[in-house]
Amino acid sequence: MSGFVDEAQLNVRGGDGGAGCVSMRREAHVPKGGPDGGDGGKGGDIWLVADRNVASLLAFRDHPHRRASNGVHGQGKKKHGHAGEDVIVTVPEGTVVVEDGLVVADLVRAGDRWLAAAGGRGGRGNARFLSNRRRVPTFAEQGEGGEERWLRLELKLMADVALVGFPNVGKSTLISRISAAKPKIADYPFTTLEPNLGVVRLDDGEEFVVADIPGLIEGASEGKGLGHQFLRHVERARVLLVLLDLAPTAEHDPAEQERILLGELEGYRPELLWRPRVVVGSRVDIADPDRHAGWDGATFSAVTGAGIPSLLGSVAEAVRGARAAEPAPEPFVVHRPQPEGITIERTDAGGYVVHGRAVERAVALSDLTNLEALSYVQERLKKLGVDRALARAGAQDGDAVQIGRFAFDYAAE
Repeated sequence: MSGFVDEAQLNVRGGDGGAGCVSMRREAHVPKGGPDGGDGGKGGDIWLVADRNVASLLAFRDHPHRRASNGVHGQGKKKHGHAGEDVIVTVPEGTVVVEDGLVVADLVRAGDRWLAAAGGRGGRGNARFLSNRRRVPTFAEQGEGGEERWLRLELKLMADVALVGFPNVGKSTLISRISAAKPKIADYPFTTLEPNLGVVRLDDGEEFVVADIPGLIEGASEGKGLGHQFLRHVERARVLLVLLDLAPTAEHDPAEQERILLGELEGYRPELLWRPRVVVGSRVDIADPDRHAGWDGATFSAVTGAGIPSLLGSVAEAVRGARAAEPAPEPFVVHRPQPEGITIERTDAGGYVVHGRAVERAVALSDLTNLEALSYVQERLKKLGVDRALARAGAQDGDAVQIGRFAFDYAAE
């Protein structure tokens, strides 16, 4: 349903990959040793997952940072480090993820998931660089840093509970008491001209969303008053909370109110009568004893708070049942495409900057102070096509080239 958009900032950082190990096998009675350094473990990923049991973004208001654990470094005897633990961050259904003004994910249904920050790749140990040309490699790769990014989460809430009742039955007062919502409250028809949504958080951490919607009047299903505008919102709520006015100023007694309200729901969409509902008497603090005597159901007062804990327990139970009864759709993964290949950027100073995930990773993971590692990186960049790409871009002998933190002068073959 339409409603306010809750927003939160979220900073995510994947775990760093563990470093590869430089180790040489040295054992008694073994005539030939050799490199036996193990690989570092991959850093943990951070996933956003839509969960129908999460109703708001309140969890991010004071704690916007989420971190995954790092991978463990490799060890000798080809012992590989453990991967870091992934972090699952649950968000409500309908959460939109925005980065730099662009929507990068829309988690509509329970089970939808999106990779928010990838963990860094673990570095390879020196055992992985053994070759006919390189019999005793003395270098290993560093672990790759995990991704870090700031995201904005936007939530268009769908109500778990819709308040159904005549104008001035106390809906706005109730929602202001049980949530942080601050709707306008006054004693005249249609104080609420658009839905007000409030998030109710119980002591055990359970949450559900309540919608305070314009008061229903007789004839609403035929378009009278706010008519279909109200009923369109009720249509998508999981549970209906029907409030019957026990105050002496009420035009109808509770039984007649319930008959009219349910009749309007049936007139608009008959299946609404099959929706789970809780029926309760409102404004019991000023109830007419004679009128109150005709109502033997649950009651509450939004002013004094009497009966509200019991009411919330009944509503929470109905919401749990409604959520459980919904068929869970098959989860699907929303992937972020990774840029492939090599791109060359010309700088103002006449040099070149090479971009590309594979080439930047080759430089970032290597210890460029080690001559053997530097030689390996140069071979790797050549195999990835960096020399050819620079030649096509017009690079000349002596031109400055930058790849990540690695800078060198171009030399044509």
